[in-house]
Amino acid sequence: MIIHNISHENSVLNNFVSEIRNINVQQDRMRFRRNIERIGEILGYEMSKCFNYAPKSINTPLGKSTINLPEDPMVLCSILRAGIPLHNGLLNYFDMAENAFISAYRHHKDHSDSFEIIVEYLACPNLEGKTLILADPMLATGQSLVAALKALKPFGTPKNIHIISVIGAQSGIDFIKQHFDAQTHLWIATVDQSLNDKGYIIPGLGDAGDLSFGQKLQH
Repeated sequence: MIIHNISHENSVLNNFVSEIRNINVQQDRMRFRRNIERIGEILGYEMSKCFNYAPKSINTPLGKSTINLPEDPMVLCSILRAGIPLHNGLLNYFDMAENAFISAYRHHKDHSDSFEIIVEYLACPNLEGKTLILADPMLATGQSLVAALKALKPFGTPKNIHIISVIGAQSGIDFIKQHFDAQTHLWIATVDQSLNDKGYIIPGLGDAGDLSFGQKLQH
């Protein structure tokens, strides 16, 4: 797997990451969602540098101009519900992309810390020969991304796969390396080193879905 950790270079991205981590700022749900969206825009811009481009002639009011434009069709797939703001940020830049959505949630049996990933909903176009962009803001254990990859297999073989995440744990990154092709790209805003007993990233930011949309009942 080819890993692009954007935090290795200082940029305005630091502002948005600091705010989504900050326990005082993150209580403003609208600002939290917008910051995740802006992080998606920055990661999407960085990712676009790896696309395949071809020259295209454009008619202007005064003549013609030639510019290189992305040539591979893409499908943007987000893991619900936490992935929605990240999806929106990417869609701001890749507005012609097809869209897919998958629900992958943690099911804690008997309210224990251990869990399994349950996939209940999937809407996806044909993936054959396209660029697949998987968006999941928190790459904790990596199990959700692996479950999503397995669920998407019947829809075709993508030409390229890019994973977009905001914060990841090193152990989760190591886990998905075992399941994704070596040429898969991971674009991530920052990487933390550990998980707690419940599988949440430390220091992380908490539950991105709850911070975006409100606390959910566990079942």
